[in-house]
Amino acid sequence: MKWLIIPAAAGVLTLAAAYAVVRVGCYVPPRREADIFSMPDTEQYNVFREQSKKMIRDTLSIPYEDVFITSFDGLRLHAKFYAASERKAPVQIMFHGYKSSAERDFCGGLREGIDGGFNVLLVDQRAHGESEGKYLTFGVNERFDCLSWASYAAERFGNDVKIYLYGISMGAATVLMASALPLPKSVSGIVADCGYTSPKAIICSVLRDHHVPAAPVYAVARLGARLFCGFDLDAASAPDALSRSHIPVLFIHGTDDRFVPFDMSLENYRRCRCPEKELLSVPGAGHGMSYMADTPKYLETVSSFIKKVLAL
Repeated sequence: MKWLIIPAAAGVLTLAAAYAVVRVGCYVPPRREADIFSMPDTEQYNVFREQSKKMIRDTLSIPYEDVFITSFDGLRLHAKFYAASERKAPVQIMFHGYKSSAERDFCGGLREGIDGGFNVLLVDQRAHGESEGKYLTFGVNERFDCLSWASYAAERFGNDVKIYLYGISMGAATVLMASALPLPKSVSGIVADCGYTSPKAIICSVLRDHHVPAAPVYAVARLGARLFCGFDLDAASAPDALSRSHIPVLFIHGTDDRFVPFDMSLENYRRCRCPEKELLSVPGAGHGMSYMADTPKYLETVSSFIKKVLAL
């Protein structure tokens, strides 16, 4: 029986490693209030830290309505709803990034949406904020949550009210992956700020940046995601969805993004089938910092794109 000891031990170690990897990569701890204001301590973010904190406080002060829906797999999902003065105003649905918060990621975009006269749904992604769940899925399951939120908006406001989806980082990947799903016909456009191409691509990119062998660790991560989180990291990608979607997309990305490579938005743009597509590159902007790095250009581009797609 001794010959069984080595493969058994290897199996146990593999399972332990798989659990450890998804615990680090997918588990989202309960949010503390201070987490909303947290930002990486790097030169790219420090220059905007105080301005961002002020904008986040402004975001938190805006009155809202709590909205809850049930996900396809039984989770109670939460969003903040900011009502426009006109009930039939277009709906802006916003999806934040990886282990982040909606209030932080959209501390600029939320106010612009409200002031622009939109109905706004500011979504807590699964496992974040007040939404249930322990594990994020890099957009694989979140894309179905996006479908649920779009369907909720269409039912609440009517099929004649246009909707556009707005995501940043993992939220951008989420809405791009959702673009090939049977979204309501009222979904008229997507704004994707610094989204990655696929879970595999971004995980391997981060591993390589940390000088970790990407292929074996990713294989372990995929196993862990399937065994402990119930999803397959290879089940969805933005380029695949975009090649099958007819929804107009505005891609935004900073050229000095050190987390999600700028080239990922270039690939997403190239694979996007819809002819009504645009790409805004923001010179020198870090990850998720395009709005802060060039606010006038950012707002001008987003506003022009939204006006165009809502008029189609």
